[in-house]
Amino acid sequence: MKGLYFQQSSPGEEISFVFQERENLPDIKDNYVKLQVKACALSWINTKLLSEMKLEKEFFPVGREIAGVVLEVGSKVSFFHPDDEVVGILPLDSEESGVCEIVRIHEHYLVHKPEKVTWTEAAGVIHDGIRSYTALHSLSHLSPGKSVLIMDGASAFGTIAIQLAHHRGAKVISTAYSLEDKQYLERLRPAIVRVIDVSNGKIDVAESCLEETGGIGVDIILDAGVRLYSKDDEPALKLHLLPHKHDIITLLGVGGHWITTEENLQLDPPDSHCLFLKGATVSFLNDEVWNLSNVQQGKYLCILKDVMEKLSSGVFRPLLDEPVPPYDAKVSMEIVQKNQARKKQVIQF
Repeated sequence: MKGLYFQQSSPGEEISFVFQERENLPDIKDNYVKLQVKACALSWINTKLLSEMKLEKEFFPVGREIAGVVLEVGSKVSFFHPDDEVVGILPLDSEESGVCEIVRIHEHYLVHKPEKVTWTEAAGVIHDGIRSYTALHSLSHLSPGKSVLIMDGASAFGTIAIQLAHHRGAKVISTAYSLEDKQYLERLRPAIVRVIDVSNGKIDVAESCLEETGGIGVDIILDAGVRLYSKDDEPALKLHLLPHKHDIITLLGVGGHWITTEENLQLDPPDSHCLFLKGATVSFLNDEVWNLSNVQQGKYLCILKDVMEKLSSGVFRPLLDEPVPPYDAKVSMEIVQKNQARKKQVIQF
């Protein structure tokens, strides 16, 4: 059997994707489950995080969000039986490539897949569902009536975050990066309070949000990256689409929560002072934290189950591309790694 792996000769270099013949699976013992993969979603790989966690090796497995059928269970498995339909995320340090017909996975990373949910939907929503719950529940305690700004709402992740915020009774504002994105966001139901088209660089996000909230500012901001420096030091595309950190701080309301995906965020003393005066918080969105400590395992599984229930009941309607056959997985993963895919890429077996 072949699996998809990536290779990086040195840090900072572009990574290449290769199909590798893999060794036979070890015996299925204890709490492990043997799974026949039916669908695997592809997500951007944070190579910097992998190297910081000392997980570097010559070939690293690709494809972690999987849905499939249980073939065999270990002697200590208590939650699953052969022929159960399941979905889950392979841990960061897993040796298994999800882009492979058969994988071995610990039962604590899996939940049951609802019957009426398709394989591609299950695999395609699980990661963005976890990210949305982490951002809007764990980090910002979303509640009815709150105002939420979700940047780049027309992305696969932004779509799920908007749907979760609406389900919780929040008022949602979102930014659009193109005319197509704007039209997509305006068609969403329940309706978004305001769609801010930043594609031409002429509209001020802070001004629009303050106008929409009557000058009070928004309660929760979920960014998709921010500008940290002056205009001369930023790439043209970033300058065009992303707000400056000062704009974010300006439009944040009193007691607000800023959830950032910018891992190298730098706040100067005046920025910190402004956040102090507002009693606001800044949190970093790293959804890998759930599996870095066994203490969080119960909460993590509850979130996975909740994501599947919301998918089954129609609360979540993921933004999926057409399913990709396994032999095209390498090309799809290259597109994902370059951040060129707007819709979720899912490999279907």
